[in-house]
Amino acid sequence: MRLQSYLQSSVEILAQYSGDIPFAAWLKNHFRQHKKFGSKDRRLIADLCFCYFRLGNAFAWQERGERMLAAQLLCHRNSAFVRECKPEWQAVSDQSLQEKLQFLGASIDDTIFPFPDELSPAIDQEAFRLSFLQQPDLFLRIRPGKEKAVHQKLQTAGIAFSGDGSCLRMANTTKVDEIIRLDEEAVVQDISSQQVLQPLQQQVPSLPSPATAWDCCAASGGKTILLHDTFPRLRITASDIRESILFNLRNRLKRAGVAADRTFVADVSSPRFSLRQKFDIILCDAPCSGSGTWGRTPEQLSFFPNEKIDTYADLQKRIALNASKYLQPKGYFLYITCSVFRKENESVVAYLQQHAGLQVLSQQYFTGYEKKGDTLFAALFTTS
Repeated sequence: MRLQSYLQSSVEILAQYSGDIPFAAWLKNHFRQHKKFGSKDRRLIADLCFCYFRLGNAFAWQERGERMLAAQLLCHRNSAFVRECKPEWQAVSDQSLQEKLQFLGASIDDTIFPFPDELSPAIDQEAFRLSFLQQPDLFLRIRPGKEKAVHQKLQTAGIAFSGDGSCLRMANTTKVDEIIRLDEEAVVQDISSQQVLQPLQQQVPSLPSPATAWDCCAASGGKTILLHDTFPRLRITASDIRESILFNLRNRLKRAGVAADRTFVADVSSPRFSLRQKFDIILCDAPCSGSGTWGRTPEQLSFFPNEKIDTYADLQKRIALNASKYLQPKGYFLYITCSVFRKENESVVAYLQQHAGLQVLSQQYFTGYEKKGDTLFAALFTTS
């Protein structure tokens, strides 16, 4: 009966959510206002809600409580909710996702992901759709020289992890901030995000000294720190559109021990944007739909509006075109998104080739959907 109460509470909570802010933040605020929920209650209700969102468009004909139970079967191998509420489903609990979907009478061909026609042809549609039915892992990138200290701290704390070299994976719920000094010793960074500078590394085995780089959409600074760790001699400039973003960025860089030459507020998409300096490397991690990361925010499967794809693509073209004007001759321009949509990726590459006079050296997806990670796109250009 207690599990039925959790199910009912989750149905009521989802009926109040409108998609205006990320569900994790909304739910945290909801629990803050309704203190009757203990830690176990919050954990079980959150799981019911997030698994529900992972269904996307699947089982749309069913009422919300039934869909939640279907999500529990698909997202878990041994769900207490299935055992109590749907004991007749127990026989398939350990079967593959495809077998479970077949048992429930659903096909992934036209369900789960709502924008199949927008996907890049480079994406394995079946694997990508199925990936939403599992929680992505937490990935750490160990900073150079900190490998031994980080491994020792995690082992002492009894944290199970796997991985080689500087990239470690562990359960998404691991509270690493209580164990290691984040940003100083390691950065929370998805496996694909850790790899996204590889095209640049392959083209630039050694840079002239001093070489300059501009991270024109620096956001929280994860790739700024990665750029520093990959090319320690780079003189890095970082910008973003709001001072509040840069305030957090500066604090993070300070924790990481990364000294930026300059940080400044700029709307690079504006036709009035201008700079006096040119750079050897420009990193353009453009604002995007984030569709390659929706495994971490599965509510987007239900609430992301299709028309925003075109909005983002237009913004990306303006930012990338404006930023590319400040590339040194024979310099390198790296365009990055965490999107799987063709319009935000391959179409922007074609646009830059046509309008910015850039020569594309490589373009690729770093696919995380078969690794319990995110999927990112990167295209490397140089001046022709």
